[in-house]
Amino acid sequence: MQIIHCTKKLLNELGALGSKMPAGHPAGVLGPWHANLIRIERRKCILFTNDRTLYSFLVPGVKKKDDVHDLFLMNLNAQLAVEGLRQGEILKALDEYSEIAVAPTSNRSVLGSMNDLVNQVEFLISRAGGLEKADMLRVNMMLNRVPMGALKYHYAVEKVYELFGRTDKVRELVDPFTMTFSKSKAQILP
Repeated sequence: MQIIHCTKKLLNELGALGSKMPAGHPAGVLGPWHANLIRIERRKCILFTNDRTLYSFLVPGVKKKDDVHDLFLMNLNAQLAVEGLRQGEILKALDEYSEIAVAPTSNRSVLGSMNDLVNQVEFLISRAGGLEKADMLRVNMMLNRVPMGALKYHYAVEKVYELFGRTDKVRELVDPFTMTFSKSKAQILP
């Protein structure tokens, strides 16, 4: 069983109390996560951040009736696939979360990194033209390519690759804001 540590705001939204979990590090490749409820363009969104790697993804448009466990699994699956992980690696990661426990936050360092990530994701969504126009897979990929001070200025996605024992290079984003470069000038595509 793995743990998703939720902020008080998210616990209140879920109507969950959260349970005190015993100290220690749960086994598994990715391990525990933290989650926070934020609002972007007046919509409720959940930012999930992995404790070990700071790998993060934003799930926009969350409703009270949504099952957080299902949202987490669907979005983790999609994000790991788009990052280029092999199907076997993705299944190994998802198997860790067949059962989860919801608990209060436990790591102030992760929460501090999440505050920085909220600012980054707000900028990325704004730059993409808002939540309606933003390709969330691409936004989340860019979010995981922000150098993080807590990781000694490495990318979170690099740490995920390390956990899976991958030595190949992380996928690079050639056109993070749909920019193409010709020989004469850069153009922004609609």
